[in-house]
Amino acid sequence: MGHEMSQTTPVTDDVAHTLGIGNAGRKRGWRFPWLALILLISIAATAYAFYPRQPAVDVQYETALPERGTLLIKVSATGTIKPVNQVDVGSELSGTVRTLEADFNDRVTRGQILARLDTDQLEARVVQAQAAFDMAKAKLLEVEVTLFETQRELERCRKLSEKDLCAPQALDTADAVYRRAQASHAGAKAQVAQAQGVLNVDQSNLKKALIRSPIDGIVLSRSIEPGQTVAASFQTPVLFTLAEDLRQMTLHVDIDEADVGQVRESMPASFTVDAYPGRHFPAAITEVRFAPRNEDGVVTYEALLKVDNQDLLLRPGMTANAEIITLQVEDALLVPNSALRFSPSDPVNKPPARERGILAASMSWHPKRAPKKRPRKVIAKAGQAQVWTLRDGQPFRLPVTLGKSDGRWTQVLSGELDESVALLTDVAESAR
Repeated sequence: MGHEMSQTTPVTDDVAHTLGIGNAGRKRGWRFPWLALILLISIAATAYAFYPRQPAVDVQYETALPERGTLLIKVSATGTIKPVNQVDVGSELSGTVRTLEADFNDRVTRGQILARLDTDQLEARVVQAQAAFDMAKAKLLEVEVTLFETQRELERCRKLSEKDLCAPQALDTADAVYRRAQASHAGAKAQVAQAQGVLNVDQSNLKKALIRSPIDGIVLSRSIEPGQTVAASFQTPVLFTLAEDLRQMTLHVDIDEADVGQVRESMPASFTVDAYPGRHFPAAITEVRFAPRNEDGVVTYEALLKVDNQDLLLRPGMTANAEIITLQVEDALLVPNSALRFSPSDPVNKPPARERGILAASMSWHPKRAPKKRPRKVIAKAGQAQVWTLRDGQPFRLPVTLGKSDGRWTQVLSGELDESVALLTDVAESAR
């Protein structure tokens, strides 16, 4: 047993030496922690070099001052300029256009001849009607003579019958003849009236062959040419379009149903047209119609605006963009709507990827930049609200009571606010 133990010890020492477990192995094993520590320090230094480092941010604020002035509340609408009175002139007769007496842009007066139709057939019909009327009158004259004769004969028979000098049969015959003469007289009078009516119609048609202007105005358009045939069998064709007076025009606009409650008669307005950029023409509301218009689910109401066009710059059919002043507040304290939208708790956008380092931006574990928020469209409403100003370098809240707003500026009715108080409207960043 002792021999076996004496041989086992050197074998164990050799194995320990080979495995590095003995004293020699302890000296070599101490190198591993130092290498690991150096490696960890290198990794940490590299990560620190590429780790996103945001620069120090000095928060600055954009400000705006309240203003005192006039607040105008407007309603926008689009429409078309039209003449006050526009008339379509047509023809009740069919025929051939012989001559034209008026053309585009000609000024005409009431009763002036605009065109002439061929009148050969109409004149012939008038001649025939006149002849028929004359014959009817002659027939009436003949019947009147016969009536007079039979009446006298009846009167003689009656006188003679009183003396028994006229037989009763002769008296009856005289009475019957007189009555027939009366009937013929009535028929002849009717024929005269009928002939008179036919003559009047033909004479009227002859007059209508002359197309006359019904108003004083200007010729906007004509749709006929000399020699053209006018057919008025089914409907009256339009030959001319006249405008009464272009120095006074009417603007027809469509008011949205959401705004029609604010629009009243006599409200002032202004409008622009593409023909004269930058020029504003004055107008005034004369009528707001109750009849609705529904186009593709959009309900509008037509309003009429009176337009003075003494310079004749505006023309019928022009498209106009109008602004109707529904409310005017003088000497109002106004704050910009951007000050009403401001809140000091709004998040600050982080710097872009190039400022955070290439490695950090490319690493999947790095937090992504928050998307930039779109500005909200806020419409200030009347009532309690708040604005912010700076006191001791910190945002300070000021409660205010709001009035009307035009979308950019809002009236302040009450609050600890005047024109000298700078209001915060936005946050601006600058790196240090």
